[in-house]
This record gives sequence, C-alpha cells and structure tokens, in this order.
Amino acid sequence: MGITDTPETERDWLELHIRALFVHDDRSRIATLNALDGGRAPRFFLGRTPDGNRWRNRDDVPDAVAVQLEALCEDEPAPADPREPPLHDADYRQVLATHAPIPEVWAGPAYRFPVDLPPPIDGVVRLTASTAALLRDGDLEPWLEDIGQSEPLMALVQDGRAVSICGSVRITPEAHEAGVETSAAARGHGFAVAVVKAWASAVRELGAEPLYSTSWENTASQAVARKLRLIPYAADYWLT
Repeated sequence: MGITDTPETERDWLELHIRALFVHDDRSRIATLNALDGGRAPRFFLGRTPDGNRWRNRDDVPDAVAVQLEALCEDEPAPADPREPPLHDADYRQVLATHAPIPEVWAGPAYRFPVDLPPPIDGVVRLTASTAALLRDGDLEPWLEDIGQSEPLMALVQDGRAVSICGSVRITPEAHEAGVETSAAARGHGFAVAVVKAWASAVRELGAEPLYSTSWENTASQAVARKLRLIPYAADYWLT
C-alpha cells in the first residue's frame, strides 16, 4: 500500500493503525511503542474488525505461547458488539499468563476520519519553535518537547495561550495517530474538536491518513470522535 493509497477494507485501516502504534522487528513481532518516549509494546495485541482480525505478539513472547495465541486469534469471530471483550478473552489471558503475570489489560475503539473535513476555525494555529511561547506557564507546557517532533502540532489559542492541543504522537509515512489534550480550565467548550479537526486536515496535506483511537473508559475522547463524526473501524485489545 503506497502513501497515497486509501485503504479499501476495515482490516486495511487496522493494518495502518498497527504500523503506526508499534515498532516491528524482522519477524513482524512488536518491540516498542512508536512514540517519542518509546516504551515496551504490550505482549499481545488483537485488533478486531467486521471483516477480520489482525494480531501481534511481542518479541519476547516464547514461540510456543505465540503459537497458542495465534490459534485462538484464528478462531476469534468478528465482534457483534465491539465493546464486548473478545470471545477468547479468558483463554488469551490464561495462555499469556504461562509466560508472566498480566499487569494491565487495555481496550478501546479506533477511528478513521471522513473523506471530507470541514475547514478549521479561527484561533487554531500551528505550533513551531517561533510560537512555542504559547505553551509556557500553563497545563500544556509539557508539550514543548513535542515541537518539531509531533508535526503537525495544532493548538487553539485564547488570550495569548494555548488551551487545547493536538499533534501526531505516532507517525509513519502512511498514517499519523492523534494525541490531544485540553487544559483543565478550558474543557467542555468544544476546543478539542477544533484542534483535532485542524490536525487531521494538516495530516491529509502531508499525504498521510489521520487516525484516532482511545479507551472505552475515556468517554470525553469518544465524545470528540462523535462530534467529528469519525468512523469506527476496529476494537483494540492489549495484554501487557
């Protein structure tokens, strides 16, 4: 699939998503998170779509364990309700626990953007070294380290300060995954919707696809997806 090729199926979108999420080794095992701060990938990842599933094992999962997990994945049906755990949820956990205890289970939806995006609103700017001062002395100051690293990085500005921000926190030539944050005092005003929309347009201008994913527990993030009319294409399931 080339940079400008549009995925044809939900499972194609899932493949873009997986490549954006993780760094792979030469065996197609996942090694680390594809992010600025890196960090180890989960030991097992399963993405479920209406037209099929894709999965990955981490590079340190023993082959015998990987084979058992893959057999379960082959038998995993398409989700009738993506919010429901996988059919073989208990089996995945039992098999992986023979390698080591499972400290964390994570699950959530993955979304793509509609073909036509509405134009960005006034007040959203691109953050660069020359506009970095907009982040200083506020809740979003930790994003300073992302300038020049998480391009495109878009912010909504009020009274000379960035109050909501969205940038590319996982990047491949084909797709970018969104990271978004709004300062505590500015939440509830639709600012996240504005910056995510501007970010998605900027990613499209680069010839890549914007992607958005979150957890089932993050209802605020899911509300942003609904307001933007994002299209769910997969349900993620991680075992660490």
